[in-house]
Amino acid sequence: MKAVLFTKLFRGVSLDEAGAFTQQLGFDGVDLLVRPGHQLDPDTADGIPDAVRRLEAIGLSVPMVTTDLTDPSRYPADKVLGNCTEAGVRLIRLGYWKYEPERGYATIFEEARRHLDRLEEMARQHGVRVALQLHGGTIHSSGALAAKLLEGHDAMSVGAYPDPGNQVMQEGLEDWRLTFELLRPWLCCVGVKNGAWFGERIDPAGQRRWRSDFLGIADGMVPWRDIIAYLAQSDFDGLVSFHSHYEIPLPQALDQTRTDLGFFRRIANAPRKESR
Repeated sequence: MKAVLFTKLFRGVSLDEAGAFTQQLGFDGVDLLVRPGHQLDPDTADGIPDAVRRLEAIGLSVPMVTTDLTDPSRYPADKVLGNCTEAGVRLIRLGYWKYEPERGYATIFEEARRHLDRLEEMARQHGVRVALQLHGGTIHSSGALAAKLLEGHDAMSVGAYPDPGNQVMQEGLEDWRLTFELLRPWLCCVGVKNGAWFGERIDPAGQRRWRSDFLGIADGMVPWRDIIAYLAQSDFDGLVSFHSHYEIPLPQALDQTRTDLGFFRRIANAPRKESR
C-alpha cells in the first residue's frame, strides 16, 4: 500500500510548502486536489504536469488527483484528464452525485449511470482510471449503493474508493467487511480518516441532537486496526489517502497526521499470523 496525503489540508499554502510538509511527515506522495480555492483548479489544469514534476523533484510521487468531475459536459474533463495523463497520474477521483429528494433516487441514478458510461470511455481514451468515493449526501454513500452504480463498468477504467470515516460520520454505515466485499472488483483506493458522534442539546420537542467531529484514526468509531490488518493480509496494493480534516491550527494538524501515519504503518507492517 502506498500512503498519500490529500492536499485539501493545505488550503492557503503554496504547492512547494505543501510538498515540503508532506515529505517531512513521511508520506510516499500526495493526492493532489484540483478545485477552486486550492493550489490548482480546473481552469489551471495545464499546470498539473509542472506541479507533479516539482513534487517528484523532492521525492514525492503523485499517483492520484482529486476533482469534482461528474458531468463531462459541464466540466473541462478532457483538459484535466489529458494533463493527468501527460503528468503520469493514473487515478482521478470523481465528484459526487448528490441525493436530492425532490428529484428522486431513480432519476439521479440514471443520470449518474449515463455520466459514468461517458467517463469510462474518456478514461479508457486517456489511459487513466476514475474512482468513485463513498461520501455522505450522495447516491453512493455505502458499498451497496456504490456497487449498484458501478455494476457493469470496467474495473480497469472505473474504480471504487471506500471511505469508512465518511460512512461513520455521515451516512452509508454498514459492516466494513461487507463494504470491501461488495467493492472488491473495483477497489483501487481507501480514504483514511476517523471521527465520532457526540450528544448535544435537547431540542424543544425533547429530541436529543447529535454532531460528529474528526478524531485521530486510532481514536474514532472506525475500527482501523481491523481494516488495516485486513488490507495488509489481503495484499491490497492500491492507495490509501489520508484526509486530515482537523479544524485546528496547521502545526497541530500536522502533528496529528504524523501520529495517524505512524499508527497505520505500525499495524500494516505487523507480523502476520500464520494460518493453521
